[in-house]
Amino acid sequence: MHKFPAIAARLKRAQGHLTAVVDMVELGRPCMDLAQQLHAVEKAIGNAKKELIKDHIHHCMEETSQALPRPFRELIKEIQGVTKYL
Repeated sequence: MHKFPAIAARLKRAQGHLTAVVDMVELGRPCMDLAQQLHAVEKAIGNAKKELIKDHIHHCMEETSQALPRPFRELIKEIQGVTKYL
């Protein structure tokens, strides 16, 4: 099962943060406040990207690896395990 709804939720969160940043810029808010909100946007987008990559490795690669020889399947499992460190 793909995690697309979770990824969409993360992107919507980033969108909300970005909208807040635009509003803050237009209102002339302090740079420290803007930097904090921009950091939140970056984190939300980065987290969405990580989830997308993990989803691809866990689902798409796994489906195509079934016909591969055992050493290749084991390598794919290892790659899947290391994605938790992204």
